Amino acid sequence: MRYRLTFAAGLAVGYVLGTRAGRERYEQLKKSARRVAQNPAVRNTAESAAQQGRQLAGATLDKVTTRFPDSVATRVRTLRERNAASEDDDWGTSNT
Repeated sequence: MRYRLTFAAGLAVGYVLGTRAGRERYEQLKKSARRVAQNPAVRNTAESAAQQGRQLAGATLDKVTTRFPDSVATRVRTLRERNAASEDDDWGTSNT
């Protein structure tokens, strides 16, 4: 019961503080987040991480497909090749 009361009190305090901060603070936070997201260093780091993730996923996929029957491995390779030919990037980052 004590934990429920603590949670309810925390919820009430958060609500009151949140409403006092109001829309202005929300807009400030949103503007700051947008500024960080548009920072070239952050974008480059995100793109590098996405590229590394794709490379690791490809290496892992190659290891995993050797353990599946040939029909499954062939289907996976076909899908990978089709996706590689596509110009779209599934992660929403540019291919630079």
